[in-house]
Amino acid sequence: MASVKVLPNNPFQENTYILYDETGECAIIDPGMETATEQNAVVNFIRDNNFKPVLLLNTHCHIDHVLGNKFVFDQYGLKPQFNKGEQAVLDAVIAYAPQFGIRYEPSPMPDEYLGETGTISFGNTTLNLIYAPGHSPAHLCFHDEEANLVIGGDVLFRGSIGRTDLPGGSFETLIKNIEEKLLILPDSCTIYPGHGPETTIGFEKQHNPFLT
Repeated sequence: MASVKVLPNNPFQENTYILYDETGECAIIDPGMETATEQNAVVNFIRDNNFKPVLLLNTHCHIDHVLGNKFVFDQYGLKPQFNKGEQAVLDAVIAYAPQFGIRYEPSPMPDEYLGETGTISFGNTTLNLIYAPGHSPAHLCFHDEEANLVIGGDVLFRGSIGRTDLPGGSFETLIKNIEEKLLILPDSCTIYPGHGPETTIGFEKQHNPFLT
């Protein structure tokens, strides 16, 4: 069964996730490493546990979630996978990165894109794709049904939701996707968001002011 390691990175305190299971294979999800210290933390965790990275996944392609794509490619030979609807979002990063004072090494391009439905697997782990735009045009969440967890990106946070004022955002679309695709999961399902602490579906049903 898969386990999760979270490593907060970059000025946005974005959560980079390493998802791994008993086979030793792992997926790196939303690598946001900006500094050498942040890069070393990822490499050291993988090396110290003898993990083998086999997937690089992006929930979406805002700058804070793709800063480490190039590093992961250089280190492990992995190209990112995301929904094709995020390609324009990724393409835009190189132009606006300087506005944040961030040195961005352009991400490699995918060899293949992820669909709106279906699965992607590594080791003994299968992730269901949940298509949940609203924060970004083609945002995906990754649901591990066996481990009862979701790597959720910037869709649903503890007590909040993703911002919808960026290009391609829509409050109505985001709420609809949360209600129809995430809140149907078990109350005990753990959501690992792109920022901040993890939460559960049940907690958000009870306490999230955007979901009343």
